[in-house]
Amino acid sequence: MYTVVLDWLEERLRSGQISVGDKLPGERHLAEEFGISRASVREAIRILDAMGLVRSSTGSGPNAGAIVIAEPSAALGWALRMHVANRSLPVRDLVQTRLLLETQSAREAAAAAETPKRAAALEHAAELVAAMADPDVPDERFHAADAQFHILLASLAGNVVVETIMASLRQATICYVQETVAGLKDWPQVRRTLQQQHQEILLAFQERRGEDAAATLREHITWIFGHSPAAQEAQDPQV
Repeated sequence: MYTVVLDWLEERLRSGQISVGDKLPGERHLAEEFGISRASVREAIRILDAMGLVRSSTGSGPNAGAIVIAEPSAALGWALRMHVANRSLPVRDLVQTRLLLETQSAREAAAAAETPKRAAALEHAAELVAAMADPDVPDERFHAADAQFHILLASLAGNVVVETIMASLRQATICYVQETVAGLKDWPQVRRTLQQQHQEILLAFQERRGEDAAATLREHITWIFGHSPAAQEAQDPQV
């Protein structure tokens, strides 16, 4: 029965009657309107929360209830992580998808207009590269900065869907990457190589050398994938 609430919200979002930031009617109101139980309404809200469409707050007052939000990468990332964990989505295929998205985004970013948003993204990317170059940065923060670096650069192409998918892919693979490098005896050297690769990638983006950026990204992604257990089961991904 909770699907009636999901269908209702979809229709309202499509028509513009409900927008991001709006609060949904209370459980009792929705239950009475659709003739379903409040338990069914709560289940619908939980699903919408997991989908990154609402944020629920308990209690009373103006901040209580379910607020419409827009966090599509959260739901996609969660689903991808689960399917990577149960091995229904091969890591090699996820890497191939990254290659497709990131290399094409690099080419398109080279031709994108100069805007304050682009300048801010490149400045932030440079800060992340500097943070990763610090030998005292813990590995966990290094990997988080690495993930954010790639998402930022992909966003320069101006495609929101690609940016969302990239964020989801990085969420899905970051744990796998951390587990992979934790078993590397030469991780300190690998980390230094990654730092150098990130610097070269950033420079190519800053100088709008789209083909060079794409080629450097391909080399970087396939190189680190070559250190993973999945690479032992298949050749390096080619697109």
